[in-house]
Amino acid sequence: MIDILSNITFLYPYFFLLLIIYFIIVFVFNKTQQGLYFSNMKLLSSVSKNTGLIVKVLRFLVAFFIIVSLASPVIKDNITIDNNKGYEISLILDASGSMQQNNKFPITKEIVSEFIKQRKHDKLGLSIFADFAYVAVPLTYDKKSLLGLLDHIEVGIAGQRETALYEALFLSSRLFKDSTSKHKIAIILTDGIDNSNSIPLDVAISKAKKYDIKVYTVAIGRTGDYDSLALQKISNETNGQFFEANSVEKLKSIYETINSLEQSDIEIKSYQKIEYYYQYPLDIAIGLLFLLIMINRRYG
Repeated sequence: MIDILSNITFLYPYFFLLLIIYFIIVFVFNKTQQGLYFSNMKLLSSVSKNTGLIVKVLRFLVAFFIIVSLASPVIKDNITIDNNKGYEISLILDASGSMQQNNKFPITKEIVSEFIKQRKHDKLGLSIFADFAYVAVPLTYDKKSLLGLLDHIEVGIAGQRETALYEALFLSSRLFKDSTSKHKIAIILTDGIDNSNSIPLDVAISKAKKYDIKVYTVAIGRTGDYDSLALQKISNETNGQFFEANSVEKLKSIYETINSLEQSDIEIKSYQKIEYYYQYPLDIAIGLLFLLIMINRRYG
C-alpha cells in the first residue's frame, strides 16, 4: 500500500487550487445567523458544538476527496521494448607478466571499462590469457558484474611466463557456439607473442570463422614486442582490423574507433502505461456525502 501511494502522481494537479476557493467560501462568505428556541440550553450547546464540528469536518473531507478525484491520481509505468538483440562482444585481455611494465594492465582495464559502459544494449564476455586462457565472464547483459570482476583481475591470475594468445581466441570463440546474433565481435588486446604452443594459429582462426566472428586485434607497446603479422592475419581473415598503440591516448582512440565502427542499430519503442485511481477518492467522497446527509437529517 505504501509503495502504491509513493508512486502516485496527478494528471491535473491544478485542481488542488479549488481548496483555496473552498476555504474562502467557508470562512468569508458562509456567515449565517440562525435562531432557535430550546428549553435546555446546555444540552443544545453541547449537541450543536459536537455536531457542528463533525459536519464541518465531513464537508471538508467530501470537498477534498472530490478535488483529489478531479486531479486524477495515476500510477505511470514506463515500458521499453527493445526489438534488436544488439551485438555480442568477447573481450580478450592479455594478463601476462609483461603487462605489468609501464602500468599497462591498469590503464588497459580502465579503457576497457569505459568501452563496456558504452555498450548498453549488448552482451559482453571477458576472457583472460597468460600461461593459459580461461573465460572469466560468459556473454552477459549484466555489465555491473562484468565491471566488478574486471576490476579485481590482476596480472598473474593466469600465470606470468607465457602468452597463450591463440588458445584465448579459440576458447572465447566457443562462447558463440549457440549464438543467434547477427553481430559477433571479438577484441584481442596483447603486448606479446604467442609462445604457449597450445593451439595452432590456423586452428584458432578457423574456430572464429566457423562462428562468423569478426576479430579486432590490438597490439600495445613497442614494435617488435608483439607479432604484428599474426595479429594482422587474424583480423584480415575474420574481416576485422588490426591496430597498434604505443601510448595511452592511442589506445583510447582505438577502442573509441571500434565502438563507432560497431554501433548497435537499436530500435527501441517505449510507451507509458497509466493506471487511473480517481474512482477511489470519488467513492470515499460519495460515502462521506451520504453520512453528511444522514447527520443533517437527524440533527438539522
